[in-house]
Amino acid sequence: MKPAFSLHPQLAQDTHFVTDLPLCRVLLMNEARYPWCILVPRRAQCREIHDLSVSERTQLWAESDQMSQALMFLFQPDKLNMAALGNVVSQLHLHHIARFQADAAWPAPVWGKFPPQAYHPDAAASRIQALQEVFD
Repeated sequence: MKPAFSLHPQLAQDTHFVTDLPLCRVLLMNEARYPWCILVPRRAQCREIHDLSVSERTQLWAESDQMSQALMFLFQPDKLNMAALGNVVSQLHLHHIARFQADAAWPAPVWGKFPPQAYHPDAAASRIQALQEVFD
């Protein structure tokens, strides 16, 4: 029997659930300064992209493209940053961050620049709803 997928506790703590795509769970990072989503393949014990099958890798890139297009459509950023670092959370996850020349960290990376600024619950709900509508 295959182990069941479970979301890393740090990702669960730092994000809001948006939706599930065929392969990935879509999460909204609880950082109100930047439109920032994370894709997490729903596969147990998956740490690296090469841990996925060839067809799953293809699906991951399709869903990453879908995420990128959603962020571009909703927010019209100056740049879209993508990363799969995994130094703190080893579970495979891909960050998609809409960046603006006027944002607080520009042009530096967002990681560790400032303490996270959590969404107000109403703002989080509104952003989640907008993302869900684009994915539906």
